[in-house]
Amino acid sequence: MIKLIFPLLLALCTHTAYAQESLALSTSLADTASLQNITNAHNEQIRLLSVDELGMDNLWPRLRAGFTLQALDNPLISKHEKWYADRPEYITRMMTRANRYLYYITVEVERRGMPSEIALLPMIESAFNPSANSTSNASGIWQFMPMTGRNFGLQQNWWYDGRRDIIGATTGALDYLEKLHTMFGSWELALAAYNWGEGSVQRAQARNRIKGLPVDYASLTLPDETRNYVPKLLAIKNIIANPADFGLTLPDIPNKPYFTAVSTAKHIDVALAAELADISGEEFIALNPAHNRPVILQENSSYILLPVDKVETYQNNLETYDKPLVSWQAYHAKKGERLDHLAPRFGLSLERLKSVNGLSAQARFCNDETLLVPLNGEPGESENEFEGFNMHLHPAQKKSPVSLKYTVQSGDTLSKLARRYHVSVDSLKNWNGEIRHVKAGQTLTISPTWTKRGAKGSPATSGKHGRKAARKHRR
Repeated sequence: MIKLIFPLLLALCTHTAYAQESLALSTSLADTASLQNITNAHNEQIRLLSVDELGMDNLWPRLRAGFTLQALDNPLISKHEKWYADRPEYITRMMTRANRYLYYITVEVERRGMPSEIALLPMIESAFNPSANSTSNASGIWQFMPMTGRNFGLQQNWWYDGRRDIIGATTGALDYLEKLHTMFGSWELALAAYNWGEGSVQRAQARNRIKGLPVDYASLTLPDETRNYVPKLLAIKNIIANPADFGLTLPDIPNKPYFTAVSTAKHIDVALAAELADISGEEFIALNPAHNRPVILQENSSYILLPVDKVETYQNNLETYDKPLVSWQAYHAKKGERLDHLAPRFGLSLERLKSVNGLSAQARFCNDETLLVPLNGEPGESENEFEGFNMHLHPAQKKSPVSLKYTVQSGDTLSKLARRYHVSVDSLKNWNGEIRHVKAGQTLTISPTWTKRGAKGSPATSGKHGRKAARKHRR
C-alpha cells in the first residue's frame, strides 16, 4: 500500500478563496497508476506527491505541487532554460534574494487559487531585486509603472514608493493578474497582457479576428519581449520542477514565514530601526525598500517588515530607547534658492547637501523641491549614508558626475529638448544656470541618467504597465 498526498485546488477563478487538502489514499499499485491522470474541474492535471517528496520543511515541493500552467511547444523555452542553466551563480544569487519573499508570495498566490507559477514571476521581472528600476521607471520586484501602481493603490511620493513595498505591490500585482485572467480567460494571455498591456493584447486579437485567425496566446503576433515573457516563466518553472536535469542545485527555502509586519506608531530613522532590530541596514532595506529617504514617516506606512526572529528584540529595544527617534527633517526649498547659501544654514557643506539629496553635481539652485536636512543642525556621520536611498529618487535628481554636453541647433527650444531627452523643462533650466531661452551654438548640460533612455527617435512608452515593450530583461 502506498500513502499519497495531493493538493486539491478548489477554485482557480478571480477572487475565489484557495483551499488545499492533504488526503491520505490507500490504494493498489494499479489504482495508483490510474490516479496519476486525475484532472480537476478545469481539466488541469493534479500531480500526486508521496509524503517524503512533499518535504514540508522546504518551500520548493509546495510550489511544485501547485504548478498548473500548460506546457507550450515553443523553442524559446529551451533557449531560456539553457541561458539560466549556463549561469548557476546567477540562479543562486536570485534564489538567495527570493528567500526573503517567496514564502509570503506563495501563500498569497495559493489563497487566491492561482497557479503557483505566478509566484515565480518576480524572477523574470526583477530577479527578486526589491530595488530594481527599469530605464522606463518601472520599479520593485513586480516592476510597476507609476500610473499602474497608483491605479492599484500604491502611493508614490518623495518619502515613499509603494511599488517597492513587498506586501502592497504583491497585492496589487495579483489583483491585476486576476483582472487580466478574468478579461482574457487564459493565464498565458493574462501574462502577455501583464507584460505588454491589456489594450495591446486586445488589439492583437482584433487583428487576428479580421484575418480569421485564432486569438489564443500562441497565435498572436507579439513584440519580442512579450513573445519571450511566458517562455521565460516556463523555463524557470521547469528548472525548479527538475533542477538536476539542468545540472543545478537550488538552495533550500524554508516553508515558513521569513518576515512579519510590525506597527510603526512614530517617525523613526531607518538606521535606528535596523539597529533596534539588531539587523544590518542592508537587511532592513531589503525588507522595507519602499522608503525613498532614510526616515520612516508613519503617515506613509503604518508598518515595517522585520525577520520573524527579530520582532521581540526590536520591540524590547524600542521600549527602552530614550533618545530621539529621528535625526533628519524635510525642508521645502523655495524655487531659485541657492544651494550654496542653504547648506551652511544646516551645518552642511554644499557637497554634503547634494550627496544627501541625490542632487546632480551641477545643481546650483533649488526648484521648489523638498530637501532632507539635519534636525537640530546635527548632520549624519557617514558620507555614504544615503547612497542606498538616492538610487530610488527620480533620475533627474540623482547625483551625476558626468553629463552629456549638447550643442543647441537652429530651431531647438527648451520644450523640444525636454521632450527629446525625456526630462522636464525645469530640470533643463536647473542644470544650466536657470536659463530662460536657448540659441544655436550654445552648449547645454543634460543628465546622463536620461541619455541612457535614448534621445531623438527613442521608442514611445507603451505596454506592460506603460513600459517600453523593448526594455531589456533585467538579468
